[in-house]
Amino acid sequence: MYTLTGLKLKNPTILAAGVLGTTGASLCRVAREGGAGAVVTKSIGPAPKTGHSNPSMVRLDCGFLNAMGLPNPSYPGFLQELVFAKKNSSVPVIASIFGGNPAEFAEVAEGLLPSNPDAFELNVSCPHAEGYGAAVGSNPCLVEAVTAAVKDVVNVPVWVKLTPNVADITSIGTAAESGGADAVVAINTVKGMVIDIESGYPVLGNRSGGLSGKAVKPVAVKCVYDLYTALEIPVIGVGGVSSWEDAVEMMMAGAAAVQVGSAVYDRVDIFSEIGAGIETFLERKGYSNIKKIIGLAHEMV
Repeated sequence: MYTLTGLKLKNPTILAAGVLGTTGASLCRVAREGGAGAVVTKSIGPAPKTGHSNPSMVRLDCGFLNAMGLPNPSYPGFLQELVFAKKNSSVPVIASIFGGNPAEFAEVAEGLLPSNPDAFELNVSCPHAEGYGAAVGSNPCLVEAVTAAVKDVVNVPVWVKLTPNVADITSIGTAAESGGADAVVAINTVKGMVIDIESGYPVLGNRSGGLSGKAVKPVAVKCVYDLYTALEIPVIGVGGVSSWEDAVEMMMAGAAAVQVGSAVYDRVDIFSEIGAGIETFLERKGYSNIKKIIGLAHEMV
């Protein structure tokens, strides 16, 4: 058993937001069949959103490019899905939420409290939803205010998911910590674009989107490394993790746990495989527990 911001996880792997998190049943499936230590919902906002027009996702040689646009039924529409997940899942369920300002974040958090989520993850990092996500998360003062607003209305851990599309991610992480965040999650997708050379048109309906998958792992590792140095609170690593080796690398950079997103496309039981691989690695290297490798790379300088 592994403890993260007071939550008990059977292993340090977590389903990332936006992947198989649109229904309570899919969240339970990832916990039951996939072996995830915890699961995060699709990001939920203050009002229903249909998202961007299709194509909204495309597979590339190096990962995926998506521009979903935060489609969601709003917090009243998602409440029963979260209730179902909490009732039927054996692992912590984290509610990912978004808004355009501190009041909207607090409204959504308060509205989902009856479902008793184990924690909240604040999406201040989506790169393709105008007025939301990175539009909020690139402003340190706003990130601090949003975090503080949610902390004022909930009594469970609050994680803040950060965008890499800024000049200095540590300034955003520090703002989240100052606002009372219990952990930060790094990173969300990296801005990207693909163009069809036959027609000359951008492929995505939104023209640009966010890149995820193996291509962003070095970016995520560097962000985690920098945040680990700058912050006192835990850093949860996400971005391109598709094997236990990736997870160990992220932990050596400073991640207290890892989230997995794009890799679920190929197999839902990736969480069990990563968890088992980490345990085997620890035994082979003679480490008594996982804490021995968290931030290890910093000791090698």
